[in-house]
Amino acid sequence: MPKAKLDHAFVSTAACEPGKARTDWYDDTLKGFVLERRSSGGGTYYFRYQDQAGRQRQHKIGCVEDLSFAAAKKEAQRLRSEVTLGGDPGAKKALAKSIPLYRELAAMHLDFAKHQKSYSTIEMCMRVHILPKWGKMRLTDIDNRAVGQWIADKQAEGLAPASVEKLRVIFGRSFVLGVGWNVPGTERNPTRGIPRKPLNNARERFLSAQEAARLRIAVAASKNTQLQHIVGLLLLTGARLRELLDARWEHVDVERRSWLIPTSKTGKSRHVPLSTAALAIMEALPRFKGCPWLVPNPETLKPFVSIKHGWQQAIRTANLPGLRIHDLRHSAASFMVNSGVDLFAVGKVLGHASYQSTQRYSHLANDTLLKAVEAGAAKQVA
Repeated sequence: MPKAKLDHAFVSTAACEPGKARTDWYDDTLKGFVLERRSSGGGTYYFRYQDQAGRQRQHKIGCVEDLSFAAAKKEAQRLRSEVTLGGDPGAKKALAKSIPLYRELAAMHLDFAKHQKSYSTIEMCMRVHILPKWGKMRLTDIDNRAVGQWIADKQAEGLAPASVEKLRVIFGRSFVLGVGWNVPGTERNPTRGIPRKPLNNARERFLSAQEAARLRIAVAASKNTQLQHIVGLLLLTGARLRELLDARWEHVDVERRSWLIPTSKTGKSRHVPLSTAALAIMEALPRFKGCPWLVPNPETLKPFVSIKHGWQQAIRTANLPGLRIHDLRHSAASFMVNSGVDLFAVGKVLGHASYQSTQRYSHLANDTLLKAVEAGAAKQVA
């Protein structure tokens, strides 16, 4: 165990002893400070000490090529003081290494969410936005300030506020789940306390009768032969697109004029009443042998994954730029309300979980009521 007074000059000339793979030079002034020289010519600074149980421990300070002697000795002095006060640098390092990388927590999160309807959204957000930034970082190295800056950068890139908020929620959800699974490093959620811009996602687009007629003509001419049936039923039932694309014949009761949706967005089943016009569309639907779906893709005989291409072409043809499929649900509600149907009944048809969800159509109901009082007033004047 050769000893020497370690200084810059000694380190510059020290070499591995002949015939050995490595030689450890111990500093004779600072206990535990070691220079390791290898036969290859490389060198590394270490600090060696005994832990509270009397076991020999070693803490790597750094390579000679990467660290000045003064910096290495200063760190060795700090470690010596830590050990003298009862600390264990090796244990701290081992604890730090035991903290998972975010990508490991993300894999657990995705596995947990794989049966959820939102899985595809969660997976896409992680793959495209979250993992490229945070995947290789240890959970305890992800701090609130850095996450706040990342969110600000996403906003600056032009990502919609709702999309940025979705990233924050999914990222934060990983840490919430990690706490429940006792994953080290998840005790502090780095998404908490970040100021959020108020979201205003309310967007109401209601088709007029004339616009609905133009849309029906456009979808009837679509290359997607099922599109006209899909759009017609969405306008007449107020159902969500996915609910209709996943609809099965076994859930349609023609005699009772009812369509059962086993699982909706609210997590509950509901029965949608079928008007005469809706039943007429269903009776005209093409049937495929052995196919249980109401409006399947004729090529695969499975539910459509997307009807985006046909829809975009149809709204261009109908001169209805920016119209969303979900706007058909709003339009179905507006047609009902403007026909004098009360909001409670409209909410039941749409399957709203709360009355508040139906309140967005209250101004339409007010228009109907105004027509009623105007008619009454005109009668009195007459």
